[in-house]
Amino acid sequence: MPTLYLQHGSYLDHLTPVGHPERPDRIRAIDRILEHERFQVLDRDQAPRGDVEAILRAHPAAYVDMIENSSPTDGLVRIDADTTMSPGTLDAALHGVGGACRAVDEVMAGRVSNAFSASRPPGHHAEANRAMGFCFFNNAAVAARHAQAVHGAERVAIMDFDVHHGNGTQDIFWNDPTVMYASTHQMPLYPGSGAASERGEADTIVNAPLQAGDGGDAFREAMDIAILPRIEAFKPDLVIISAGFDAHTRDPLGGLNLVEADFAWATLRLMEIADRTCEGHVVSLLEGGYDLEGLARSVAAHVMTLMKS
Repeated sequence: MPTLYLQHGSYLDHLTPVGHPERPDRIRAIDRILEHERFQVLDRDQAPRGDVEAILRAHPAAYVDMIENSSPTDGLVRIDADTTMSPGTLDAALHGVGGACRAVDEVMAGRVSNAFSASRPPGHHAEANRAMGFCFFNNAAVAARHAQAVHGAERVAIMDFDVHHGNGTQDIFWNDPTVMYASTHQMPLYPGSGAASERGEADTIVNAPLQAGDGGDAFREAMDIAILPRIEAFKPDLVIISAGFDAHTRDPLGGLNLVEADFAWATLRLMEIADRTCEGHVVSLLEGGYDLEGLARSVAAHVMTLMKS
């Protein structure tokens, strides 16, 4: 079976201020590299527009209303210091949610081997009641809840290797024994959360912080020792990857020194766990990655690995 690649033109219509790192060119860079001949076997489809019911499984109605009511008809509206909405932002965010849910549907139904949804804005900083860090709706959290509500998944594991800690995902699942959130990230760095001592009420939060300057060896050691055994022991019915590529050595927003081979290695290890625990059910959702070359090369390595299933 093929790997599913989900995209949508609305992602280019989420506009940010001039010079902002989370910009439409990120999607263009991914599209260009995935047009290469070696990716022609991908199953390509458009991400549908997500519905509010799916979002409400991760965010309260008052928060969703606030985001909808903040959407401008022209210009930019600032939600916080680095998070802004343009007239196209809400539609892009809804298609991001829809792409995440569609990826879960196709993978859980066994119609594809796995899936990668390349959407923007990203999601992992969005807390239940707060937009921040370029994020509005938490795509990974919505996807996990969708898998549980629609496909009967009892346990979902979310692995986040973005350079920034996914405080939003941790916030949403802090008290939930049915969802494991695991993260490698640089610390200290925005948003300031993600200490190893942050374990959640049910010991299902696993943080393995790295230091500025750390490279592939430290990353792989953290994965091998702190994270991968915990995910496998959790026996998830679905593995969701919050696939941020800003831990790449070229990225301007972080200080880690990962390269494409490190992302490919992590992807393969997660796929191996999924093969042993949940029939290979893996859904990958784009998070960060702000150097266009580093992002494109890393996505290529990540997707090429997914295609090996």
